[in-house]
Amino acid sequence: MNRFVCIHGHFYQPPRENPWLDEVEVQDSAYPYHDWNERVTAECYARNAAARILDNNRRIIDIVNNYSKISFNFGPTLLSWMQVKSPEIYAAVLEADQVSQKQFSGHGSALAQVYNHIIMPLANLRDKRTQVVWGIKDFESRFKRKPEGMWLAETAVDLETLDLMAEQGIKFTILAPSQAKRVKQVDQDMLWRDVSVAKVDPRIPYRCYLPSGRQMAIFFYDGPIAQGVAFEGLLNNGEQFARRLTDGFSATNPQPQMINIATDGETYGHHHKFGDMALAYCLQYIESNQLAELTIYGEFLEKFPPTHEVEIQENSSWSCAHGIERWRSDCGCSTGGQPGWNQKWRAPLRSALDWLRDQIAPLYEAQMNKFTNDPWGARDRYIDVVLDRSEENMTKFLHGMAGRSLKEDEKIQVLKLLELQTNAMLMYTSCGWFFNEISGLETVQILKYAARAIQLARDVAAIGLEDGFISRLEQAVSNIPELKDGANVYRTMVKPSVVDLTRVVAHYAMTSLFEKYAAQTNLYSYTVKSEQYDLKEAGRLKLAVGRATVRSKDTLENASICFAVLHLGDHNFIGGVDFLKPDEFIKMRQSMTNAFLESDIPSVIGFIKDYFKYHNYSLWHLFKEEQQKILNEVLGSTMDDIETSFRQIYDHHYPLMQIKNEISLPLPRMLMTVVEFVLNRDISAVLEAEDVDIVRFRQLIEEMKRWSFKRDQANFAFVASQRVSALMKRFAEHPDNIHLMEKIITILELLAQLSMDLDLWEAQNIYFAMGRKIYPDIQSQAGSDELARQWVKLFEHLGEILLVNITAAMMVTKV
Repeated sequence: MNRFVCIHGHFYQPPRENPWLDEVEVQDSAYPYHDWNERVTAECYARNAAARILDNNRRIIDIVNNYSKISFNFGPTLLSWMQVKSPEIYAAVLEADQVSQKQFSGHGSALAQVYNHIIMPLANLRDKRTQVVWGIKDFESRFKRKPEGMWLAETAVDLETLDLMAEQGIKFTILAPSQAKRVKQVDQDMLWRDVSVAKVDPRIPYRCYLPSGRQMAIFFYDGPIAQGVAFEGLLNNGEQFARRLTDGFSATNPQPQMINIATDGETYGHHHKFGDMALAYCLQYIESNQLAELTIYGEFLEKFPPTHEVEIQENSSWSCAHGIERWRSDCGCSTGGQPGWNQKWRAPLRSALDWLRDQIAPLYEAQMNKFTNDPWGARDRYIDVVLDRSEENMTKFLHGMAGRSLKEDEKIQVLKLLELQTNAMLMYTSCGWFFNEISGLETVQILKYAARAIQLARDVAAIGLEDGFISRLEQAVSNIPELKDGANVYRTMVKPSVVDLTRVVAHYAMTSLFEKYAAQTNLYSYTVKSEQYDLKEAGRLKLAVGRATVRSKDTLENASICFAVLHLGDHNFIGGVDFLKPDEFIKMRQSMTNAFLESDIPSVIGFIKDYFKYHNYSLWHLFKEEQQKILNEVLGSTMDDIETSFRQIYDHHYPLMQIKNEISLPLPRMLMTVVEFVLNRDISAVLEAEDVDIVRFRQLIEEMKRWSFKRDQANFAFVASQRVSALMKRFAEHPDNIHLMEKIITILELLAQLSMDLDLWEAQNIYFAMGRKIYPDIQSQAGSDELARQWVKLFEHLGEILLVNITAAMMVTKV
């Protein structure tokens, strides 16, 4: 067969970690999920690792890993997050690459990506090189093989970038059809054909000769079909998707042809719900009907080397009609916004970051030259530490770089310098310019990386760059009048996030009032070792005084810091930290403790201000996650009081409310608020209990059906879905527990009465796995065993509720 189909998914999220904590903090806009990484993983990355194939009645008959049948790349920083936060999906992605090698002649589905998605044509040569090297090294460490292809951020391309990729052994990349300038057959020197208006034939690979004499194979994806997938509803029907792909073949051309498309991977599930299922069905339909042979770029390139040469449109991309202007000017490309908004802030933002980068580079070189004669080579190799921050690996890296054992302060200096450069690259992540407003989540994130670089520059070279950076951001005018400009965004939305060792200890001290820490504990990217800790309590008042050694896992910087924190109840904290001498600490501790025990709180507060003049902290200095937890805890009694009052109103007025409801008279809004609150709290409590009380749950369902009120659909569905998943996990561990299976069935039947949009994805996965592993054996016993017969009947009924056709699924397994 000379007809081939290749579908590429670019799976990517910008790095979202707090640069000081190495953790993604809670993002309210991702509700009910913790953050956007978690949400998109649930809606897309996980879905494609276990995509459904449905029968004509929309019941599941197979679950497949889409990644093993398509070409894909994952952003390295996303995989780093996924490895820790979603290890099962991470493992499924890696496994898919292994499986694909068996299907595609030894070639793997996965491609590498330039490390943190910077716009390569706008980067300097050093940054380009490091982005390519880091992307390759990250890929090799995860997929345990060398990458054949590499994805360019936004497919933004120039010849210098392609040359660097070729130098590092990359064989091919993927571009948009509009990025081809002219083409010719390899044996026809003068017969170039202009294809600059997206006229390139995307069904064959092309060879691009580079200035160094190297070459790069380039695949241009089919633009109209990709457009249909991303924006025109082609994913509404998997069969139509398959037909659209295979209709792209030329009936008169006997030569091998490959229809290939490339889109954001998030198209399949996040941007388009059930897009993962459309993709799975499309792939199955093409294969089962022998419409074409599925392939990936590496396999096709090996079988059918380029017969045509191409010249590319330099400084072009797939998401900006103006080349690469979207990342440096107000070109008109944006994600919308309010009427009258513009993106004139983009140019001064890039200018400010370029200035910062160019200030940092010489100081980095000067400082690193003390330890190595190849500072930039050391940065290229630093990916080995980024991938493994164990102290043993750090020591090995530092010794190899310097050729000798470094002293402790030298280690800290070198690691700070390398972290400085890491953040100086992260601050160029493309999403910082992609959207419509400088105060957006993604732009604030890259400004945080800049702030971290500024802080490290001050640490390693005693140079202040912040004022110069802020003055340049004043030119980046916000679309929101209250926010003024980039300088104000930096001061109000970035500066409060800055962390140093004293703030880590302040966080430790305040949270120790609510959480008992071990002698040594991990706080994000730091370790804190308690040297001395005294806690005194008097009613609702608490005083903690102590000393702790804090150490950064990233830079090994450490210090012994003294602290005192007074909790006056509710959200009122007064605390301080500083580097006190031993005798000062002893005096401070004694003075504060005595005053506290004598109930002389004004004196305690006075001592805190006297001893910690310039390092005073309050609740607002806590890291966001714990700040939220403590606020919820201190507000707990207030919420309990509100709940008590609402329940009294609910119980007292229930007969009257019932009468009004029975004669179809609307309840007053205030009473309806009470009903909503009480029932939402009750049903959530039942679902979150260790053992779901079915009788109480049934009563609450009936009560919720009686009242026409607005539920917190998103949160309620989220909690209910998680509870069902937890029960299914328990059932998988104890499959002989028929009582538990009956309880799951009852809960699902009751929830169905509320017409909720439950997410049963995980529950279905567990059921499907049990159906393949356990169901056949028990079914074979059902003829002679009454208990087995009962189990099979219940299990099949559970499958009906979960929309799994277990009988058909078994037939698929046999095939």
